Order: sequence, then structure tokens, then C-alpha cells
Amino acid sequence: MGLTRRQFILGGAAVAGAVVATRALPLFTPARVAGKGLAQADQKEAGHPWAFVCDTTKCIGCGRCVVACKAENRVPPEPHTTRTWVERYVISQNGETFVDSPNSGMNGFSGPANAKYEGLEIKKTFFVPKLCNQCDNPPCVRVCPVAATYMTKEGVILVDQDSCVGCRYCIQACPYGARYMVPPHAEVSPTGQTGVADKCTWCYHRTSRGMAPACVEACPVGARMFGDLRDPSGAVSQVMKDQRVYILKEALGTRPKVYYIGLEEGVR
Repeated sequence: MGLTRRQFILGGAAVAGAVVATRALPLFTPARVAGKGLAQADQKEAGHPWAFVCDTTKCIGCGRCVVACKAENRVPPEPHTTRTWVERYVISQNGETFVDSPNSGMNGFSGPANAKYEGLEIKKTFFVPKLCNQCDNPPCVRVCPVAATYMTKEGVILVDQDSCVGCRYCIQACPYGARYMVPPHAEVSPTGQTGVADKCTWCYHRTSRGMAPACVEACPVGARMFGDLRDPSGAVSQVMKDQRVYILKEALGTRPKVYYIGLEEGVR
């Protein structure tokens, strides 16, 4: 019998290496396949149909999404080099909010991760998946001095790592902390380069072929959803129609395309 959400919160099992099987595909840099200039030219005509939904009322903090992402995209194993991660929010009875993400959440939140909360009167605990928000008004694109960060025709922000000069401007510009530098001595990296910027691509090599991102397939409780908003019968379209959803840091005007269900006001 599978573990419930209640069993995972503040006492879930570690899941190192426990990944729901995904159909791994060869990675490619879209700029090499279709041409970066073509992708930019087609942007307005194609629009921005894709959206990502994270349901914080379902997420159990198991970390399978993080493990699956690293395996699918050849992301270095270090915790600080991650395309997606999970944060735990712990709200005490007196209103204090504590946030942690041990090892980016990829090993769950059991054991030593809970020691800091011993004796704390807890009012509520929940998990929030984090990833690139694929903003409609992306500050990372504006600051890149060599146009290595760009937008595809579907509105997905990617990094042409062949062009990236490692200046870190995009990392500083991202208000969601969604970017990192590939370590200079990394044994694995998404495209083989090191010392370049990297981030979540919503598994563009999969989604552009009609497949779901690896993290979506790996989630055992359906807390992550991905879809085309032009499909009225799709799960994402139904969520956007029937439920109240929230975005992160709305006041910044970046117009993110990751939407959250059940997000507490203090998190937004």
C-alpha cells in the first residue's frame, strides 16, 4: 500500500534512487535543431500555449521529481545544481514560517531534516515544487549580453550553452532562483559544457515531441501537470477553468506560466 500525504509530511520515507520510470529521450539544444533565429522569429505567430500546474494540496515531498529530472537531463548531482526542487513550508502556531529544502528535496524530508522542528508547535506544513516559471516577460532574456538565453516559438525560455559566456547576469536577474552554473569539474552536464548557465526547460526535448516532462511522469500523486492551454479537454485547461490558481511574485510583472493550487498567501 502506498504512503499517504499525511505519512510523508514531517515523517516521509527517503526515496533516494526511487524514480518512476520515464521514457528517456536524447537531449538536444533547440538552437542547433531549428536555429535560434527561427525560434525567435516564430515566437509571436505561435503564441505561448503551454502551462505548468503544481498542486500543493497533493505534493507529498517525496523528491521523485527531482531525481527524475537529474536523470533525464544529465543534471550534476550536487544539491545546488538542480533544475527543479521541492521546498517545505512549516507554519507554527504563533505564525512563524520556516522553509527548508534539504538536498533540494530529492531524498525526501524524513530523519535529520525534521530535527530542527522538534518541540515546535506546528499549525500547518506543506510542500511547494519549484522550477523555471518560463515567464512571458522574462528578465533573464533581457539581460543576456550575447542572446544565449532566448524564447522558443512555444514561449519556453532556453539557454544556448554553445553561446553562453558564463557571465551569470541571467542568474542574478531571475527572481525565482531557477538558474545555476554548471560546475567547472562536473562529471555530467546537460550538453557537455561546464561553466555555463543552466535551468529547467520543461523537458523541451520531450514536450516538443508531445510527451510530458520527466518530473510530471515521475510524480506518484499527480501534483505536477503540464499541458497545452489550447486543448480545452486537457487536464491543465480544466484546472485553469475550475480552480483558483496562483503565480509566484505577481507584482514583478514577469507573467510566469507556472500556476499553483492551494498556495498560501505568505508563499506567493
